[in-house]
Parts: sequence; C-alpha cells; structure tokens
Amino acid sequence: MQIFRGIHHPKLAPACALTIGNFDGVHRGHQAMLALLRNEARHRALPSCVMTFEPHPRDYFAQRLGQPEMAPQRIASLRDKLAELEACGIDQCIIMPFNPWLSSLTPDDFVQQVLVQGLGTRYILVGDDFCYGAKRAGDYASLSRSGQQLGFEVARMNSYEVADPSQAHTSVRVSSSAVREALAQGRMADAAQLLGRPYAISGHVVHGRKLGRELKCPTLNLRFPHAKPAASGIFVVLVHGLGDKPLQGVANLGVRPSLDPNDVNGGQVLLETHCLDWPATLGLDGGYGKLIQVDLLHKLHDELKYDSLESLEQGIAQDCIDARQWFNS
Repeated sequence: MQIFRGIHHPKLAPACALTIGNFDGVHRGHQAMLALLRNEARHRALPSCVMTFEPHPRDYFAQRLGQPEMAPQRIASLRDKLAELEACGIDQCIIMPFNPWLSSLTPDDFVQQVLVQGLGTRYILVGDDFCYGAKRAGDYASLSRSGQQLGFEVARMNSYEVADPSQAHTSVRVSSSAVREALAQGRMADAAQLLGRPYAISGHVVHGRKLGRELKCPTLNLRFPHAKPAASGIFVVLVHGLGDKPLQGVANLGVRPSLDPNDVNGGQVLLETHCLDWPATLGLDGGYGKLIQVDLLHKLHDELKYDSLESLEQGIAQDCIDARQWFNS
C-alpha cells in the first residue's frame, strides 16, 4: 500500500475510487466497506484509496477549544491503522493533516479542491452517517448532487451488524464507539468480535527505567502515542515478534500510577509487557528496538497504585499467577 501525506504528491494516481473516514480500529464494519470499495475499484480499473485524518478531527477541536474532554479515546495508533488498511488490500492511503485550512473548507470547496482537483475521484463510497465540510454541513444528499454535477459516482453503505454477545437473538451495530465501549469496560472478547481479531498494539520496544529488572519482572515497553487509550489496566497477553511462536505474558497499559510521573518516559502512556517465560536467547537487552505486536486477550483488573515497591512486586507476582491460570483454563 502506498502512503501519502496530503493530496499534493506527484506519485498519486490521477484518479481513484475513494472512501473517507477516521477508521479508528479498522473494525469489521470498516473491513466490509473496504472490501466493497476494492470490488468497485477493480470493476472500474481504478486504485482503491482511503482518506483518513491525523490528528483525529475531535482531537483537533479539543485542543483548539481548550477542552481536552472532547478528545476521543483512541483505539489504535496510526501505525496499527495503516497496517490493518494494508491487510485489507487497499492500494493507497491519504493521510490528511486536519488543520485550520481543512477544517474551514465548505462542503463545496472540499469536493472541488480535495476530491476532484486533488484526487481525481471517480467513485466514492461513504457510510450511512457520513458528513463533511466545515461544521459538518455536507451529507450524503449534498455529495450525491455534487457527484451528478461533477461526474463522479457516489454510493452509501448501511450499518454493519453482528450478533450481540450479551443478548441472545439480537444484533449490535459495529462502530468505533462500540469498540471503545467494550475496551473501556474490559470486555476483550466482545471487542475482538467487533474487530474481527484480538485487540492488539504494535511498535518498537523502547527503553524505560528498567525497574522491572529490580522487581524480577523485565518488561517490553511500547509507547502508545495518544493520551487517552480506549483500554487501560492489566491484561493477559500474547507477544508476537520475538521468536517462532507467540509468548504468553501479562501487561500494563496506562500511566503507571505507582511510579514517578517524571520518569524517563515523561508520564506517557505505555504498554509494559512481561513475558511469563522470557526467551533466554534474547538476554535482558534482546528486546530493545524490535518490532513486536501484543494481543490483549483478557483484562485482569484496572491499574492499581501500590504504596511501596515491595507491594508492587507482590502485585505483579499475583498478576503473573492469574495470567498463567487464565491460559491453563
């Protein structure tokens, strides 16, 4: 998949079949839309193209208005979103910087300057709640009218539903909001059903305080690039990327309330993973810099604040026992 930042790039295809959205999590509803887009693109001999935004529009307005509570909890990093879009077979992805220029475009200007002049859109597929332009003034009806006037096709895909795991004989609409709710409540199996895969975070292993060594619990640290992750707490996990098979582990996703917020990672959200059986071939420093993926399978409990390093060590030991029991069951 080719990745472009913005619409002004000489290697962009002169025309495309397009869909637009934040695609946080790339859940099963997104996957169904992307499969339909690929099919329509193939019939028209066009590359399939996804336009997404960074930062998230709600992040942008939260910062601009000084109201951090407006910012959404984030399911995935940009890295993980792009990896999932590529896995869905998309040909090219446009990462649009959500900035004052883009946020102020009227619906007509967005169509003219971005869709037509910028991307040469011939076909566009949107969701049933799609809005665009300043103040979300554009909708499916206005986009359809623009398409008829300017010569591009417009299609809309209805909501995607799956069986509701909490209620028999009912269904639930698949959405990023539903995934966030499941993750926030620690319902990891429900989140996996909505995503079509276990919830996972990937990245390069970074250095931390190395406190885990003192606690006889070395960790693999991944930075989560957003201040409000959709999930937080202590999880049973599988780690991919350190050998021929995934490794069982236990992980903390959050801000480490028992530690100094001014530590080496500056209070940033971290995923700290301890492998229950650390591969001896890696050594204590063998994980640094490696690209790994951590599947969060089951939530043990929320983050806890311990009074001392001794109580923290005891808490970690109990988490490891509970993780082994979960795998054995």
